[in-house]
Amino acid sequence: MFTGLIREIAKVKKYENNILSLVAVHKPRLGDSIAVNGVCLTVIKINNDGFDVELADETRSIIDEKRLQGDVHIEPAMSMNDRFEGHMVQGHVDCIGTVAGITKRENGVDYIIKVPKEHIKYIIPKGSVTIDGVSLTVNSVDNDTFRLTIIPHTIKETLIGSYTVGIKVNIETDMFARYIERLLNFKSDKKSIGWGDIDSIAMSY
Repeated sequence: MFTGLIREIAKVKKYENNILSLVAVHKPRLGDSIAVNGVCLTVIKINNDGFDVELADETRSIIDEKRLQGDVHIEPAMSMNDRFEGHMVQGHVDCIGTVAGITKRENGVDYIIKVPKEHIKYIIPKGSVTIDGVSLTVNSVDNDTFRLTIIPHTIKETLIGSYTVGIKVNIETDMFARYIERLLNFKSDKKSIGWGDIDSIAMSY
């Protein structure tokens, strides 16, 4: 589990044979979970200047591998004694979005993000969304786009300020919106859904 608050901007050293090598200050342990641009990955090797993570076939089928170069956001998984901030993020990318518009405001920048229509239902006005691992609040939602207003602090501390129209970004929609839809559409011969059913649904994510 993650919070969507970026802890460091790491640098990609190389990406080949499904192995991503990162140069980073953060020192994880072997087997730790690290979100890289919002994707939950497992540390498989510790290097002097950083660490390696491996991308599974399923992960590579969803994300834009061209983004695995240059600088990337990283966030270590939460520990039990961490202070909870941001919002609940699983590190499971739902889809790829495209930056469709950027408008500078007096105290921030508006970003219009386009997503596949089948995913827009999970993006809720004033709800939370994760863009490349960054926890953000949705301002408004249209048929296949949503609008974010990014404050100067976030632009300074993340890579979002470098985004241009047309760039692809990793999107993780609101976890609770997905759970609620699954519960509402759950097919069961029983008259009501029990806690065992709910646990089974939750474990499927």
